[in-house]
Amino acid sequence: MSQQNLSLDFEQNESRPIQDFTEQAYLDYSMYVILDRALPHIGDGLKPVQRRIIYAMSELGLKAGAKYKKSARTIGDVIGKFHPHGDSACYEAMVLMAQDFSYRYPLVDGQGNWGSMDDPKSFAAMRYTEAKLRPYADVLLGEVAQGTVDWTPNFDGTLEEPKLLPARLPNVLLNGTTGIAVGMATDIPPHNLKEVATACIRLLDEPKSTVKQLFEHVKGPDYPVGAEIITPKADILQMYETGHGSVKMRAVWEAEDGNIIITALPYQCSGSRVLEQIAAQMNAKKLPMVEDLRDESDHENPTRLVIIPRSNRVNLDDLMSHLFVTTDLEKSYRVNLNMIGLDGRPRVKNLRDILKEWLQYRTNTVTRRLQYRLDKVEAEIHILDGLMIAYLNIDEVIHIIRTEDDPKKVLMKKFKLSDIQAEAILNLRLRRLAKLEEFKIKGELNELKKERKSLQQLLGSKTRLKTLIKNEIKEDAEAYGDDRRSRLVEREEAKAIDETQLLPTEPVTVIMSEKGWVRSAKGHEIDATTINYRAQDGYRQAARGRSNQQAVFLDSTGRTYTLPAHSFPSARGNGEPVSSRVQPPDGATFAGVMLGEADEIYLLASDAGYGFKAKLEDMYTKNKKGKSTLSVPKGAGVLSPALVYDPEEDFIVAVSNIGRMLVTDLKEFPLLGKGKGIKIIQIPPAKLKTREEYVAAVACFSEGDSLLLRTEKQQLTLKPDIIDNFYGERGRRGNMLPRNYRKVQSIAVLRDKAEE
Repeated sequence: MSQQNLSLDFEQNESRPIQDFTEQAYLDYSMYVILDRALPHIGDGLKPVQRRIIYAMSELGLKAGAKYKKSARTIGDVIGKFHPHGDSACYEAMVLMAQDFSYRYPLVDGQGNWGSMDDPKSFAAMRYTEAKLRPYADVLLGEVAQGTVDWTPNFDGTLEEPKLLPARLPNVLLNGTTGIAVGMATDIPPHNLKEVATACIRLLDEPKSTVKQLFEHVKGPDYPVGAEIITPKADILQMYETGHGSVKMRAVWEAEDGNIIITALPYQCSGSRVLEQIAAQMNAKKLPMVEDLRDESDHENPTRLVIIPRSNRVNLDDLMSHLFVTTDLEKSYRVNLNMIGLDGRPRVKNLRDILKEWLQYRTNTVTRRLQYRLDKVEAEIHILDGLMIAYLNIDEVIHIIRTEDDPKKVLMKKFKLSDIQAEAILNLRLRRLAKLEEFKIKGELNELKKERKSLQQLLGSKTRLKTLIKNEIKEDAEAYGDDRRSRLVEREEAKAIDETQLLPTEPVTVIMSEKGWVRSAKGHEIDATTINYRAQDGYRQAARGRSNQQAVFLDSTGRTYTLPAHSFPSARGNGEPVSSRVQPPDGATFAGVMLGEADEIYLLASDAGYGFKAKLEDMYTKNKKGKSTLSVPKGAGVLSPALVYDPEEDFIVAVSNIGRMLVTDLKEFPLLGKGKGIKIIQIPPAKLKTREEYVAAVACFSEGDSLLLRTEKQQLTLKPDIIDNFYGERGRRGNMLPRNYRKVQSIAVLRDKAEE
């Protein structure tokens, strides 16, 4: 091809900036998804794929009274004639319309495996299932052949399909729908037919009715399941006024022989999934009051989940409140009343706008139906008038037909007949020339004239037309309506039980090593100094408490960290590093661990000789980076915290690394939330700076207790009478210990047995 021809070909093509092209292409795609895929139309409440499935089934003769036909045949017709998309997606749309737990008023009657509440997508393949339409589908299809709809060519122009179905009820609210388009979505909940019907009638009688007045009839969504709607009425009203909101559903349960029996689950909630969620909490030891679970659901009881408490002392209301929060037994559903209106545009509408616009659609549909019937009646009257002329002049008519070459023209001219009347006379069968037939035609003509008059009166009077629409809505509500399934009940907000209350309260000993590894042993009898530690590691401190309490760790910078005591690994192993659970400053080590009731008091001290009393609850924190509690002087370290038995009567014992020991009154020390504290024992600043002298250990004890001083190789027990020799005022240097016991590493308190 020559260069000239190439240039001519390119000139014939359109040239556009790529930005304009992509913008227009995406806009076209968006509008297609919005209008032809994802959003329902307010007229019949259906998306295009649903509408095509219903129409194709009616064309196949699959009405409610027909025999079932393979679903594959139906889907083949749908995608071959009207909806050229994926067969699996089309079949799934059909399945949804057949599931009575998904659709409030199902349109398809399925035979075979169409899924279950536990797994809605467990339906069999379409080659195995069979289907036909349900009686309710007649609400959408009953008037299709009565001139009520506009028709449009299908995708290849070989057939025609209805643009909308002539719904006799506002199906957009009755069955609801969900869909995700481009830049918008829809979430319309299902409603009760009788309630919506009475609201329509109210709006016909009182066109100025407000949303609040219509709310007297439409009290809220009505899902196909029997769970309770616990959303407050004020919130539901606001949802109907704005078109946006949410609905919260809660399972229905009852007590039976001390067990919990769940009889109804929220919409699209799986019973097996709920049992899995509860079992997971039981395995994690977060639900100790539950002993066992059972699923006793069957055909007679579609939902029957049994929860067996551990004892009859368990408060069932509190337990269920906890399960509502932590499982799918309580679910929220978004509401977004977004739909395509009569103007062809998507918009979020309030309840009044939806019903008003649908009534306008219904009025237009009924008007078209009446006009279509009137046209047919007038056409039939016109033909019967011609036949009557023929009967009155039967001999002359027969003569004209037998003798004339063009009897039609002669008849039209002679008796002033129309072309249609003349054609009807010529098509008369001889048997209809009987005298009896004449009387029959007269009777039929009289009936048609009466019907014509009635139709003309209906079309000429808005009041009569409105009355007809009301009566038809009432008839359909009586035929297809039922009682509300989702009860509207206002309940208190569910609360989860505090995790500490859910845990078993067994005695535990939390053990921390010198390298900051932590583990937990059951009971208080374990001697933490005798258990095995990792190589190059050893015992630092142990704290006794209960498994449902919070353990507090103190690091070398004076920061505290909180972790639940039940979460530590067993003492049979080496444990895990505390630093793997929290985020201490770089280079920080852990000095000790505390455990007990929130109001228990510990002595916090630095090896510079300063300290103060602190409540355990004041050291709690949820921050992984800890909480600044003890201020540590420059060059000093942090000592292991000491448990206080009696803040007013206890004594403090402090021992320095060179063997000086001082015993003083604890009551002189303040109770602080954070700080440096006051001086316990005198340590010369110069010696502290060079680390020649510092406090090696502190402890709190009561009168009558003995002290066990541990050095690297041996230990010394000090009885109360010997301890008295080291008593002195706060801030003194203290007295020297015996020569062989001066390098003290730790102090243990031996409690007075008589006192205990």
